[in-house]
Amino acid sequence: MTFPNDETGQVLAEMQTAGIDLNEIHQVVFFQLFEQEQHAQAMVAHLAEQAPDMPVELVPDELPNVWDVNCTVSMVPSYDAIIAQEAEFELLATKFKGYNDGWGIEA
Repeated sequence: MTFPNDETGQVLAEMQTAGIDLNEIHQVVFFQLFEQEQHAQAMVAHLAEQAPDMPVELVPDELPNVWDVNCTVSMVPSYDAIIAQEAEFELLATKFKGYNDGWGIEA
């Protein structure tokens, strides 16, 4: 499988090289960052209402005064699916004054 020459494509290529089967369903975690905890909590509350089955975790970031909202989606991690899901989370995080900060697969 070949991937576009960008950050998402590179990560997927590295996963494939590491032996991860990208044709199977994985738990993909999308990371949203917020500078104010109240904004992060507002996104968590919104997701609890709109997507109650989605695992969502609010945790303090390694950086002071930054909060992470980690959203786990069960999906086949194709390039197009990852890009589409990131775009959705970017729009949602922006609504709550945060931003999407990438993704990863739970090992």
